[in-house]
Amino acid sequence: MTIKSDRWIRHMAEAHGMIEPFEPNQVRTVNEQRVISYGTSSYGYDVRCATDFKIFTNINSAVVDPKAFDANSFVDVHADVCIIPPNSFALAYTLEYFRIPRNVLTVCVGKSTYARCGIIVNVTPLEPEWEGHVTLEFSNTTPLPAKIYANEGVAQMLFFESDESCATSYADRGGKYMKQRGVTLPRS
Repeated sequence: MTIKSDRWIRHMAEAHGMIEPFEPNQVRTVNEQRVISYGTSSYGYDVRCATDFKIFTNINSAVVDPKAFDANSFVDVHADVCIIPPNSFALAYTLEYFRIPRNVLTVCVGKSTYARCGIIVNVTPLEPEWEGHVTLEFSNTTPLPAKIYANEGVAQMLFFESDESCATSYADRGGKYMKQRGVTLPRS
């Protein structure tokens, strides 16, 4: 298995629709304003999140259960900036829609800009032949409120290509998060 370079990422996005919308360069300024970088990097792709957030709240004193998740555990926010309360988390989703090839495993990792502020992005795989918007989780590990910026870089995708295709892909087994759009809560 090999990690793929910027040339491979550009080819797969432009020729095969692997990432839409796709930014072939690394963007650091928009309208002469500095932004947290997004787009193609040397060996990955820096994704942005949309303006829809779900901020975790304990106002209903619900138990967090991945088999029976209570959607009332979140407050919905639509904004360019999300303020995450201390020691809490928020969900968002990537602006980019992914179509992962059958012989590729993609791993989502955090960006150091956020990590240096105590904001952790979940590490998650995008399995072979999965497609959709990626639901991201931002954990604020600090005792202070923390900001997440929509439409700017929030996480990086790394692409690993195998010499052979997998025997059973995410699409083959009818994965429950296939073709998800928007923030998708846990499904059992």
